[in-house]
Amino acid sequence: MISDVSMNKLDEPSIARPKASAPPAAAPQTVTRVDLAEAVYRRVGLSRKESAVLVEMVLSEITDRLAVGETVKLSSFGSFVVRDKGERIGRNPKTGVEVPILQRRVLVFKPSNVLKALMNGEEPPKEEN
Repeated sequence: MISDVSMNKLDEPSIARPKASAPPAAAPQTVTRVDLAEAVYRRVGLSRKESAVLVEMVLSEITDRLAVGETVKLSSFGSFVVRDKGERIGRNPKTGVEVPILQRRVLVFKPSNVLKALMNGEEPPKEEN
């Protein structure tokens, strides 16, 4: 059962991060829910089923918060921000005909400085107290 797991295992800062390096020559892989659940299984020690449930719970919570317009901020990773975009007039690039673009909400991801540094093979900035 998930509730039997000590939170210390999830909060433990000693989980090793892979060293950032140049992008691979082959096309990058897409990380799926299954991949995330497998990583939780290997690193935390939950069963595969419990790991999958945990990943689904986290993703569901993030989705629920975003659906009501809240910002989701994950330290050292980034923020998911819901923005409202107003109605405007656009153009069909082929015909040049003006087309109204309706008001809508969009999701924006803003990576943290730590994530940006890791992506570029740099040393992540030190966090201030």
